[in-house]
Amino acid sequence: MKKISKLKRIFLLLLIPLSLIVTYIAKGNATFAEEVFSKRIYHVLSIVVSNITGILPFSIGEILLLITPIIFTILLIRFILGLVRCEGNNGEIVDKRKIRRYLAAKGILNVGCFFSVLFFCYTIGCGVNYYRYPFSHYSNLTVQESTEEELKELCLSLANQANELRSQITSEDIFGVLKLPKSKLKIRTDVVQAYDNLAKTYPILSGSYPAVKPLLVSKLMSRMELTGIFWPFTMEANVNIDIPDYSIPSTMAHEMAHMRGFMREDEANYIAYLACKASELPEIRYSGIMEALILAGNALYDKNVDLYHEVATTYSTKVRIDLNANSEYWRQFENNTVSNVAETVNNTYLKMNDQEDGVQSYGRMVDLLLAEYRALHQ
Repeated sequence: MKKISKLKRIFLLLLIPLSLIVTYIAKGNATFAEEVFSKRIYHVLSIVVSNITGILPFSIGEILLLITPIIFTILLIRFILGLVRCEGNNGEIVDKRKIRRYLAAKGILNVGCFFSVLFFCYTIGCGVNYYRYPFSHYSNLTVQESTEEELKELCLSLANQANELRSQITSEDIFGVLKLPKSKLKIRTDVVQAYDNLAKTYPILSGSYPAVKPLLVSKLMSRMELTGIFWPFTMEANVNIDIPDYSIPSTMAHEMAHMRGFMREDEANYIAYLACKASELPEIRYSGIMEALILAGNALYDKNVDLYHEVATTYSTKVRIDLNANSEYWRQFENNTVSNVAETVNNTYLKMNDQEDGVQSYGRMVDLLLAEYRALHQ
């Protein structure tokens, strides 16, 4: 056991208390989280790492996630064989009990070091950012309670914008459902350009970031009812490209909001909406408006079904076709075991990061939309 303490890797265990200390400070001091970490340390780190990993066209994080179980299985087999053989450095048989204790302790240390490094990478890759200033600090929006009538007016405004943008889009499939005029891979650069445009208004969103990456297991992501994921260990924004075309640009923009350090789901939704509106392409602007309309419409439906149906009558035929196609796509994945487990895991993850509403925090974007609507119509 004395040899274990001499292994240099043991110092990697110190990353766990270091991560906890940094998180504790950030949780109690938003100024530290924002001014010291998010705007300086994270901003530089994310740009450097994401541009390095962005050289490869595929998601490194996805590949690592797929091969990690295989690697762990191989290492576990080697560990068990080592315990059985109990050989010394030159194959010499030694005290079996002593060597087994040493190998067991070394194995536990290796696992501890792995999770220590993983936890530290998570902490600096996204964990601390949950405690930074809310985006409303930069948008100067005042979030407050709103009436059902105000929510209805917001939905009507979004519906009118969606109708107008959809009328400008001619790329469709044989059923009249919107199809992106460019490939799903090429549209990524337009979303990056949209962020560059938005950064002129919100410099906090500036930076040289690579385009999002398509997921090889997109169909599986749909079964989990997930449209995208940000991988903090490699600073990669990943998107499910199997989802309906109209929602792909806004999903890309959502994951890029995480890449820029805004981890709260409601804020990432709102930033994605702003980024899409900053695009020169009507397809991307339409994507952002449609996601906002769906979220606001769902909120109105929960409050007043009659008002919701009143707004729904204003949807153009083409908007209805896109919404129906979207509903039909997701209906096939509802309430399956995979999606239920994924939702439970996601809900737990959000609550662990102080998003107390859990999955429900996705709907809080509506408050920001209402605040923006009030600011524009005062």
